[in-house]
Amino acid sequence: MLAFVQGREHDLVPFVQYADGVAPNQEVWDLLGRNNMGILKWTGVHRIETPNCRFDMEDILRDGKKGFRRTLVTPEGQLSEERLIEPTYGTSSAATHFVKRPEDYKILMAYLRDVAVRKDLTEFHKAVAELGDDGLPHVAVLRTPYQQLWVEWVGIQDLSAHLVEHPDLMAEVIKLMRDIEHRVFEVVCQAARETSIPYIEVPDNITAPIVGVNYFTKYCAPSYNLLGEMLDDTGQDIPLFVHMDGDLKALWDVIAETHVRGLDSMSPSPDNDTSVADALNIWPEMRLGINFPSSVHLLPANEVYEHAIEILKQGGRSGRLQIQISENVPPGMWRTSFPQIVNAIQDFFIAV
Repeated sequence: MLAFVQGREHDLVPFVQYADGVAPNQEVWDLLGRNNMGILKWTGVHRIETPNCRFDMEDILRDGKKGFRRTLVTPEGQLSEERLIEPTYGTSSAATHFVKRPEDYKILMAYLRDVAVRKDLTEFHKAVAELGDDGLPHVAVLRTPYQQLWVEWVGIQDLSAHLVEHPDLMAEVIKLMRDIEHRVFEVVCQAARETSIPYIEVPDNITAPIVGVNYFTKYCAPSYNLLGEMLDDTGQDIPLFVHMDGDLKALWDVIAETHVRGLDSMSPSPDNDTSVADALNIWPEMRLGINFPSSVHLLPANEVYEHAIEILKQGGRSGRLQIQISENVPPGMWRTSFPQIVNAIQDFFIAV
């Protein structure tokens, strides 16, 4: 896994999952063998403090579905979101968002102005100790402003309207977010000078139909380029990865112009529109951490194997490919599909 990140020669394509993702690490190791599944553990080297603001949480039941309400309390007022829980993996999605009207941004900005960024290596060192030789810390910063707004704060329809109808207001909000982002980048670079960080991850959940070329160029690329340049200035070889898990074809050219050196959770065909072969050709220096297509886990074992072999034919000998389980897998299917992916990797590299 580290050789993949650093561009060094290695013998097998790594097969990895996010820590305790679709199944507990130990259960996966019991099935596959410890050497056949690596772990990526989300962590960070910063923490956010807001001395004058807080989040309160309470459980809710909505139309028979369990969930929770989070309320942001600030000196300027309160905002609430409601999230409903999907029972299989315990993940949640927003039923209502914090920001519902343009007036709500006044409260959000009170929170943003209250943010203090502190360097904190506690969770990072804990993750490294827990992983040992089994994997790597997935060291994340914040989402870039546009992505953070629609994923965490505002519904995409409302955000789209607000950007058009209230440009000055949105510019002020995004400026505050960029200031926080820059302070996080500074802390990350300080940490990079003090300890060994394999790479930095921006958890941006990029998909072209939502962000589009113009907003990607305006709101995402500048952040990637700034962080990439700051990491270069540390004197350490720390590549920048971005979680891009959607359709990417419309963004091929603009991604190529950024300082991004690795994609995390790139989802190839048949689920999305960019194949491994496409990606290797378009981005000749890019490391590709691809999510094994979630739909393929539903196929019979022999077809899972054939899909894995096809992915390996496209990129397995490039030295730039890592196969990940970084999106949800249909429940229970991993016990059939994971062994087929491992078998394909081993057969591919044993074959002459």
